Amino acid sequence: MYELVQAGERSYYINSPAKIGVFLAGEDRVVLIDSGNDKDAGKKVFKILDGKGWRLQAIVNTHSNADHIGGNQYLQRLTGCKVFAPGIEAAFTRYPMLEPSFLYGAFPPGDIRHKFLMAPESDVRDVTDPEFPKELTILQLPGHFFHMIGIKTPDGTAFLADSFNSSENLSKYKIAFIYDVEKYLATLQMLETLEASLYVPSHTAALRDIKPLLEENRNTVLEIARAILALCKEPDFFENILHRLFINYQLAMNFEQYVLVGSTVRSYLAWLRDKGKLDVIFEGGFLLWKTIGEI
Repeated sequence: MYELVQAGERSYYINSPAKIGVFLAGEDRVVLIDSGNDKDAGKKVFKILDGKGWRLQAIVNTHSNADHIGGNQYLQRLTGCKVFAPGIEAAFTRYPMLEPSFLYGAFPPGDIRHKFLMAPESDVRDVTDPEFPKELTILQLPGHFFHMIGIKTPDGTAFLADSFNSSENLSKYKIAFIYDVEKYLATLQMLETLEASLYVPSHTAALRDIKPLLEENRNTVLEIARAILALCKEPDFFENILHRLFINYQLAMNFEQYVLVGSTVRSYLAWLRDKGKLDVIFEGGFLLWKTIGEI
């Protein structure tokens, strides 16, 4: 872990739980794409950069999940680097309490106010700021999170954040976190046409060809949608739908999985409702979901 790997003429990535991109912007100046999950990750990243004689100019956060912004504060305080993030992601990066609050739907209990879901705050600018590194091309990748982006470097390396999952993660977790199902599927479709010399997703190996994995991700989304529709043939309430999905996919329930999978299932329900595949019934003090169509 935390080895520096060359990906293109001026592009590198650091192998870590969430890959960190490195772009050599000048003779000794670098831009990071994401910063790892915590202060310790930041320390390891700095050691790598320092060992190469590189100065950290900026960090571009693809999105505001804690495992992508957790090293920001340490690196920013140490080097004075600028941090850039897109739209709502910038707000979540500036105010990390928003993530567990959003997932829980209210003030979150202490069980989920920890570094896995809530990184240290950092001073961040929007990617529209004039000082954003002009050599980098922003790729719009919404779906997994609000305004998630990827970055394409001039040498053709595409850093794709959490826009799709590995086969291993799909098999292990099945219901991977998605904020907006419609946009997630649109991003998968867009990526099929994206030309790059190397694709670097955050949580799977760098690839020359991503199309088979994009198709696997799409099929998994549709499988989960069909599973939800099957569960709702008889009107049912959210907690019971969630419980039955955990049983069906043999998922382990804890607070983190409750809020992550629970939020994702709500997103599926909203998407299916908007597509006219689900109806809602208010009965006996419950909001019940009822299937009225097929995927």
